[in-house]
Amino acid sequence: MHWWGWDTGGWWWLGMIWMMLLPVLVLVLVVYLIVWAARSAGGPAGRMPRGTQEAALEIARLRYARGEITREQYLQLVEDLQRGPAPPASGG
Repeated sequence: MHWWGWDTGGWWWLGMIWMMLLPVLVLVLVVYLIVWAARSAGGPAGRMPRGTQEAALEIARLRYARGEITREQYLQLVEDLQRGPAPPASGG
């Protein structure tokens, strides 16, 4: 019987399944890449999220108020926290 591809041994349905799954797989890949890019973008490089920065500044204020750190140390902490993390030291 040479009707609907039966002359090819009946394997035509695998091609049909692939043609239906391919757009779905491409869509899943696109959604995954968008989510990944959104999570990676988080803000300018080297800057900590606003909530984290505020919490760190509050801890520095408390330590200074309790006398655990000097004024110079407090000012250095504030400057460092507002600037962002220092670049990693080169190993050598």
